[in-house]
Amino acid sequence: MTRVPFLDLRAAYLELKPEVDAAVARVLDSGWYIGGQEVGAFEAEFARYCEAEHAIGVGNGLDALVLALRALDIGAGDEVLVPSNTYIATWLAVSQVGARPVPVEPDPITHTMDPALVEAAITPRTRAVLPVHLYGHPADLDPILDVARRHGLRVVEDAAQCHGARYKGRRIGGHGDLVCWSFYPGKNLGAFGDAGAVTTNDPSLAERVRLLGNYGSRLKYVHLEKGVNSRLDPILAAVLRAKLTHLDTWNDRRRAMAARYGEALAGTGLVLPQAAPWAEPVWHLYVIRNSCRDELQRQLGELGIGTLIHYPIPPHRQEAYADLAPSLPPAPIAEQLALEVLSLPIGPHLSAEQQDAVLEAMHRAVARLPDAG
Repeated sequence: MTRVPFLDLRAAYLELKPEVDAAVARVLDSGWYIGGQEVGAFEAEFARYCEAEHAIGVGNGLDALVLALRALDIGAGDEVLVPSNTYIATWLAVSQVGARPVPVEPDPITHTMDPALVEAAITPRTRAVLPVHLYGHPADLDPILDVARRHGLRVVEDAAQCHGARYKGRRIGGHGDLVCWSFYPGKNLGAFGDAGAVTTNDPSLAERVRLLGNYGSRLKYVHLEKGVNSRLDPILAAVLRAKLTHLDTWNDRRRAMAARYGEALAGTGLVLPQAAPWAEPVWHLYVIRNSCRDELQRQLGELGIGTLIHYPIPPHRQEAYADLAPSLPPAPIAEQLALEVLSLPIGPHLSAEQQDAVLEAMHRAVARLPDAG
């Protein structure tokens, strides 16, 4: 039996070992271990890649979201519209600045924030909309931006899963006021540790994010605001620079795997992911749906196939938000997705033989499900 892990992080290092080792050695030899040339070079290269004017490296993806909201002066008494179907970090960022997350249900096809539901969720306290580009598929930004502009709201994008994706031909990275990135190791562009960034086309917002992430300081020992310490490590920046040159190639591999999954699993009764006509996704995850998801996952595990659930408990059902739960609107779509979604192995280093094993196991497992046929 061929065992297939959900994700093999070491394979990315092995493919680029000479480049990565040289990058790390370059930083170690420089004697400069906070900020410096490597961080500045990555920020410039990543901004250019994202078709944005500015990029600011930060400590991680959650920090990116928090700093973006703080840069917009969003805080206590404010509301921010967030997806009901997302990783909890999106909600936590809103909570950390003292604001209130207000969930908006997802589009059942893309699983991203449904633009048609945004306007109805706006109240006099709403200050921003925070769509998430989920699974590597962009949210439908134009109608969200249109509603936001009409109501004088800011738009902060969570792009933690969407490195390299395009919306209507343009890279994700500068549509909204601020775009927040995670370089967690498992992302399409992943560091060897926690790291993040914020991109924007607004120079004043870029400067504010940079200030807040550096103790509120531009000049050493002179502090203009109550900032935090959230800076991109130069060793991680050097690794990200090496990986960035391969990102498009790796994303193309993901697209080929997603296409193969779609062809091979058509007609199985599974709900398969679909790309919207205006999107060029990068397939961070390949997420199927089935009403017998738990049994399907169990059988795949017995056949040696690693899978994950993104996400088994919606944020509004987490104990962390028990205080808000009674006052939140119902989120039946997010709850249905939490019961049905299952992520299959996908990544630039999944071999054809491994994908064959996944597909063989999928067909065997689906045939045994109670609703098969």
